[in-house]
Amino acid sequence: MTENKFTIVRLAVEGDKFELLVKPDPALEYKLGKRADISSVLVSDEVYSDANKGSRASSEKLMKHFKTTDSAEVARQILARGELNLTTDQRRKMVEEKRKQIVAYINRSFVDPKSHLPHPITRIEAAMEQARVSIDPHKKAEDQAKDVVDALRAILPLKSETLKLIVRVPPQYAGQSYSVIKPAGDLKSEEWQADGSLRVVIEMNAGMRGNFIDRLGSVTKGTAEVKEA
Repeated sequence: MTENKFTIVRLAVEGDKFELLVKPDPALEYKLGKRADISSVLVSDEVYSDANKGSRASSEKLMKHFKTTDSAEVARQILARGELNLTTDQRRKMVEEKRKQIVAYINRSFVDPKSHLPHPITRIEAAMEQARVSIDPHKKAEDQAKDVVDALRAILPLKSETLKLIVRVPPQYAGQSYSVIKPAGDLKSEEWQADGSLRVVIEMNAGMRGNFIDRLGSVTKGTAEVKEA
């Protein structure tokens, strides 16, 4: 198969269409925030109304919608807001990556209502395949997760269950433990004790408990105390 030398980024504004010719992989890296140099992304600095026909966008329309006719600035805005036409290989890779993110989200956010434990990754993946779930490579994993969960419920019992934990960390590990505790859920309270130890009350999804305790135990060498509130 011949490698795609370029692809198109498209943006429609109030019925007017704008297109850029870009290099596929650098453009994807730019859209994902992994590349900052726009000159390495563009095949040409021309802004088109139809790239396939070679029709250029008029200066009047550029000024109307982008408040400038500077091609580099217009290109930045189109890349930021427009949709990148993915190559077949890019789409496959992005769909697979997004699928993994959705599976991980379901695994940590939902439990089996009978066991109150998360479903294994492999079971979630099998259920998604059985349900013929469609993944949008452009849409955030968490934004798609609700529709995916709705599609899985007929196959896989899923329950979103929260619990509240009281965590106490000794002084020597309090600082480094905070970076594990804070993103794990909703901090209801935190108290730094006179001796430097940390006591928090945190609410989190029940499915995340095991992973949270493992990570906290690793950081604190097993000295942290965790109990249900």
